[in-house]
Amino acid sequence: MHKRLLTAAIMAACTGVSFSTMAASTFSGKTYLDFSNIDQTSNGQTAGKTGTGADIKRLYLSFNHDFDDKWSANATTDFKYDSHAGATQLYIKKAYFQYKFSNAAILRAGSSDLPWVPFAEHLYGYRYVENVLIDRLKFGTSADWGLHLKGKLGGKLFQYAVSVVNGNGYKNPSRSRSMDFEGRISTTPIKNLTLGAGYRRGKLGQDTVAQSANNTASRVNLIAAYHFSMANIGIEYFNAHNYSKTAVKTGPTDKQDGYSVWASVKPMAKMAVFARYDYAKPSKDLHSSLKDQYYNVGVSYKARKNVDMAVVYKHDKVENGTISTSNGSIGGSNEGKYDEIGVWTQVKF
Repeated sequence: MHKRLLTAAIMAACTGVSFSTMAASTFSGKTYLDFSNIDQTSNGQTAGKTGTGADIKRLYLSFNHDFDDKWSANATTDFKYDSHAGATQLYIKKAYFQYKFSNAAILRAGSSDLPWVPFAEHLYGYRYVENVLIDRLKFGTSADWGLHLKGKLGGKLFQYAVSVVNGNGYKNPSRSRSMDFEGRISTTPIKNLTLGAGYRRGKLGQDTVAQSANNTASRVNLIAAYHFSMANIGIEYFNAHNYSKTAVKTGPTDKQDGYSVWASVKPMAKMAVFARYDYAKPSKDLHSSLKDQYYNVGVSYKARKNVDMAVVYKHDKVENGTISTSNGSIGGSNEGKYDEIGVWTQVKF
């Protein structure tokens, strides 16, 4: 009892939350860790991240406080390695105040989840192994600064989420002369089946006084997933126009599209076999021969509650150019390959 009181007192002192309200406050975390070997080539020559080592891809620390049944607040930090800076970085991923009108309307102000990427991550189920399609290829992100409204209608039959955001992503809260719109609707028409559609439009935070944006970025997303106790299968598709800061600011205009399919089967209660395949054309107008083909296969095991482990093999092949992915820059004038094998772990607390 004394240890619990001491812990609550320390948390109250560190966060500035009054001791009397600690019962309405929660602290949680999640981290993605891996130990793997990478073999990367560009035009047949060793390149990039080739080598063996350990990574902490993400470390999220979250503090949530409920003022009452309507008002609440959340702050979530994001730790990761920044290859451009050559050092680890700490970001504010989420920082918002929330007002819950009802289950049909929940309003957030600040940095919060965007409608599409977290939704797709939930359906996919293996975010700790790899980012979902548009996040992996940098055609979308998971959070941004602005106003966010979401809700459920008819129980779980219909869900929606809309955001009006700055457009630069949660790592860059700077504003421009206009804001971006992102929205999603989804439905569960029958048990275990989820269908969703999303839309994004805006300037990606690039329309400023110093530099006007000549073009507008847009993106359409579609997803279907069927999940039950023994298996999970799904497919995601995106089609985008001008989805890069360069295309938005000055052009030339461009188009992108791609799809991702995945499946997992549980032969045992705590074990699953899974696989995924992605195909994308990252620059259909300017570099029509540029394409990306990615797949992973693995076996996952739930070691205990809140601890997931997976032995995984990943392969990514980029032909006729170079693209930026969640695993770094991959490609070459002819082709580039990225092969990785190792153990991935997700720990929640």
